[in-house]
Amino acid sequence: MSLFHIDAGRQWRGGQRQSLFLVRELRRKGWPVTFFVQPRSPLYEKARGEGLPVLALRMRSELGFVAALRLATSMRRSRCRLVHCHDAHSASVGLMAASLADVPLRIVSRRVDFPLRRNAFSRRKYGRSVDAFIAISQGVKRVLVEGGVSEDKIEIVPSGIDFSVYEKDQPRDYLHREYGFSESDYLVGIVAQLEDHKGHRYLLEASRILMQRARKIKIVIVGEGSLRLELTKQAERLDVKDVVYFLGFREDIPNILASLNLFVLSSHLEGLGSSLLDAMACRLPVVATRVGGIPEIVKHGKTGLLVPPRDPEALAEAILALYRNRGLAARLGLEGYIQVQAKFSVESTAARTIEVYRKAAERKGVRLDGPS
Repeated sequence: MSLFHIDAGRQWRGGQRQSLFLVRELRRKGWPVTFFVQPRSPLYEKARGEGLPVLALRMRSELGFVAALRLATSMRRSRCRLVHCHDAHSASVGLMAASLADVPLRIVSRRVDFPLRRNAFSRRKYGRSVDAFIAISQGVKRVLVEGGVSEDKIEIVPSGIDFSVYEKDQPRDYLHREYGFSESDYLVGIVAQLEDHKGHRYLLEASRILMQRARKIKIVIVGEGSLRLELTKQAERLDVKDVVYFLGFREDIPNILASLNLFVLSSHLEGLGSSLLDAMACRLPVVATRVGGIPEIVKHGKTGLLVPPRDPEALAEAILALYRNRGLAARLGLEGYIQVQAKFSVESTAARTIEVYRKAAERKGVRLDGPS
């Protein structure tokens, strides 16, 4: 008997990190998991580097019949009892394969709060053949319900983070040495793909306000994406190049976070905001938008400050408030750290996911063996 986990992500994003964490934790607990991911992807390399049972499966599109046939063959050979699809692309391939191989339990995770599409592919991915949907927040659950998914099938399992990488003492001047920041510079950072829903354009507009009112504030933007050129041109047009730094894709996130004074997330759509969890694990105060699942992490005035989306002025004012009140910033950072320690560990995510598996199996009368 085996459990198949499938992630079709080609880039290293928060969702791929979460699926890696979950497979790692399930294996640690003794569950017989096999992990299928895109070949030569960052996720494949990282899973292989950790010694996880990962297999490469090229999933070119949602019409991945060849991939589905290969996956179905593996499912039959391994007597797969449960398939867990971690993104929309893998759900198309994985559910098709599960149907061909007659896999009894089918789980789909949903991490984003984009509205569900109304086409045939979406109806198949979010239809009756799925036994349980895992939403990472109440915001994502609302989107699923609005898209026609039965509320009874949806379980909320928030993302978890690996605290071990933040327990080491990191140098506080890491970015200062790399970019020549002075000790008095106040570094405000965002770690997010350069895509429209992350709202970088509004952060750049806010940076112009900040530059006029507090020259020591620097904006550090970590991530790559389709809007890199457009955002760079916007920074030039706004004449904020002296205070905005594009760092691109980085693997040294713990070191970068340790160098920051404040973390910001400017999204206008967001399933949960796992980068906020990392920032709060580093005791950073956070400013974020009141969208999607973010308010489930950031409690305004207690663990951070929330502002309306697409509002550069409000974003700038919140950043200035914490820049000027370091005591409040420190208190918010500490409260945020306490909250994520209590509620958002990878161990908690794995335990709650296993409970979803068991409940789905009980509802269908399917035997699901535990750890080997």
